[in-house]
Amino acid sequence: MMETTTDTKVHDEARQGEAYAPFANDPNQYKKKFYIESYGCAMNFSDSEIVASILNDVGFGATRNLEDADLVLMNTCSIREKAEQTVRNRLSQFNKVKEEKPGLLIGILGCMAERLKSKLLEEEKLVDMVVGPDAYRTLPGLIEEAGGGQKAVNVLLSRDETYADISPIRLESNGVSAFISIMRGCNNMCSFCVVPFTRGRERSRDAKSIVAEAQDLFDRGFREVTLLGQNVDSYYFVDEVNGETVSFAKLMEMVALISPDLRVRFSTSHPKDITDEVLYTIAKYENICNYIHLPVQSGNTRILQLMNRTYTREWYMKKVDRIKEIIPDCAISSDIIAGFCSETEEEHQDTLSIMDYSQYDYSYMFFYSERPGTLAERRYKDDVPEEVKKRRLQEIVDKQYFLSFDSNRRDVGKTYKVLIEGNSKRDDNSWMGRNSQNKVIVFPKNNQELKKGDYVMVKVNDCTKGTLLGTIEN
Repeated sequence: MMETTTDTKVHDEARQGEAYAPFANDPNQYKKKFYIESYGCAMNFSDSEIVASILNDVGFGATRNLEDADLVLMNTCSIREKAEQTVRNRLSQFNKVKEEKPGLLIGILGCMAERLKSKLLEEEKLVDMVVGPDAYRTLPGLIEEAGGGQKAVNVLLSRDETYADISPIRLESNGVSAFISIMRGCNNMCSFCVVPFTRGRERSRDAKSIVAEAQDLFDRGFREVTLLGQNVDSYYFVDEVNGETVSFAKLMEMVALISPDLRVRFSTSHPKDITDEVLYTIAKYENICNYIHLPVQSGNTRILQLMNRTYTREWYMKKVDRIKEIIPDCAISSDIIAGFCSETEEEHQDTLSIMDYSQYDYSYMFFYSERPGTLAERRYKDDVPEEVKKRRLQEIVDKQYFLSFDSNRRDVGKTYKVLIEGNSKRDDNSWMGRNSQNKVIVFPKNNQELKKGDYVMVKVNDCTKGTLLGTIEN
């Protein structure tokens, strides 16, 4: 989960942003233009790159300018109520543009499309077409239908669609880092989450196609890939030709072996599925980053059971111990929900204490927002008052602020290998990059002959709560 009513992440110069508009290298080569905005998790941004490829093949080029578009698409998230309200507001703005440009088509993609198809099409009349996460291949036909005045919809879920044969168009890419989707869907029925109902069951992509995509990215100058899935640790592919099975640990190794200069990250992990095999593989390869996103959601066993997280507080703590035992310098981040159904003050304190125990480097923190169609909506009463949720969330944020700052202070004086991603957001005379632990490091250029995609050793001299500040080591 990456989108929330209060989207709070303690990290300064991180790769963030609710929406983005892509562009074509040569937009004039296309007769028609499309504009797309993406909201929510990294999977949605990755899906938008697949959509861009499909549209390019039928003569649509991307544009940054809404007014130039013949087709406007929103790739949506249903994880939190605020995300849905943001999308509704934006659709209303798009429809004002449509009043001046009657031929403009407006479509909604992704998880919100799956959940609210009839309401968006018929009741609110905000869109011309609705396309679910597994139906992007049908976009050309749906555009034709919508252009003919029909309401076009396809939200059918698939048991085998992985888009493995589609080469994504890298939208708004920095040319250094890229996402690779390795699986789709989720089998974990967490009671607060709508993803299994909007993205369907788990299915893993052909391992060879993943490695080929990573190799192509490396050959084109990219130096970091993030393997994406709702739960990457449950990746499991069987090669029908030779019967070979590929686990997530094996897949990571296959990608890491492309080149020691290609960094490998992954997101996201369910604690129950991250095995010792995965941890030892991370420890074995220097270019597999020492960073694990390990969502805890709550620090209390009773609440975890209500959430259907399938682990206890004590089990999670032992998993943290195991990570630090096998990968001593591994950074850990988390997702945390405040104010889940029936949560007491004592149970909230358990969440604060497990944060202390785990020493998260940063976290995504939310207060509970009941989502229609989830198990929690059907089974439990959302009975924690909103003001209590917000107060508990603020206590979690304050705790993470301290943990993040303390973690960064411990890094002062250390030297890290940093992959340069580009200019600092605040100063064109400084570079911004990340170390293996996914921490942002900003450092002066000092007229060095460096460029994006280069590795450089940087000594940390100072820090803020979310950013390390350093200088290049000779």
